[in-house]
Amino acid sequence: MQNRLEAKNILITGGAGYIGSALTGLLLNNGYNVTVVDNLCFGGDSLLYVWSHPAFRFIKADVTSADNMKKIFDVYRFDAVIHLAAIVGDPACAKQPELTNRTNGDACLELLDISIKSNVRRFIFASTCSNYGKMQDPDKLVCETFPLAPISLYAELKVKFENVLLNELEKNSGFCPTALRFATVYGVSSRMRFDLTVNEFTRELALGRELEVFGEQFWRPYCHVIDLSRAILLVLQSDEEKVAYNVFNVGDTNENYQKQMIVNEIKKVIPDAKVKYVHKDEDPRDYRVSFDKIREELGFNISRNLEYGIVEIKDLIDSNILPDPDSSKYRNI
Repeated sequence: MQNRLEAKNILITGGAGYIGSALTGLLLNNGYNVTVVDNLCFGGDSLLYVWSHPAFRFIKADVTSADNMKKIFDVYRFDAVIHLAAIVGDPACAKQPELTNRTNGDACLELLDISIKSNVRRFIFASTCSNYGKMQDPDKLVCETFPLAPISLYAELKVKFENVLLNELEKNSGFCPTALRFATVYGVSSRMRFDLTVNEFTRELALGRELEVFGEQFWRPYCHVIDLSRAILLVLQSDEEKVAYNVFNVGDTNENYQKQMIVNEIKKVIPDAKVKYVHKDEDPRDYRVSFDKIREELGFNISRNLEYGIVEIKDLIDSNILPDPDSSKYRNI
């Protein structure tokens, strides 16, 4: 069994990203030594707030270069790898399928192999609830044992690597891999994104624009970026027998929403919001998710809900902290 104090040296791939930059500060504040590897395709401003921390290290590198990654592992010893680096989201993956296959497919396998050969103890993989695709029974909440039905390249590659990590890999008592299926993320991060549903809807309405909503009836679970980071920390701190070769949905069962429900929550904060609904039936991603497993087995509970996130984003816009919230730097494509 390995406790937190033994797993002190952490590598985060994609640590300058939306989730990674939030996670980096959280781990540093909890006494970990953190090395971030990132190719900085969206810049590195998100890491300025931790730059001077004595337990922080940054290495500019691309996970698609196995040679460079091997060199990093040759120089530094890591107790745990948290693999966030990816081409994220269906639109970005559809736009760059070759790079997506390399980054979200081959590079994952290479990193896993390097980690095992370097005696990394824990390996946490950021997966997605998009793996569930479309609900077969709209009256049932999908859980970790439900069949996976990915309908995008992004989800297909997540499912493939999950299968390698949890099923195909020969089980070894010296290695503790865990897959986390994240709910759709929202909230303020030092690498801000406005191409996420809650963030985008709130920005548009806070700026006094008319919001066009496509497919208002589709369900998705949502979770704040801080809580996704807290879940990773919790897995890192959990006894190995609870998390080894295991998978958890990350979110809260009460935080499943249709798009129209999100708009209704925003209207509580912005009563004069103007919204136009465009009915759409062809989006196959429609799922409500149960998060009972991570709550019951690991004791995870969220600290922020949708209402909190909406107010947070509105305050960010109203404060003019971001001079141009429409900038392309706040989108993944």
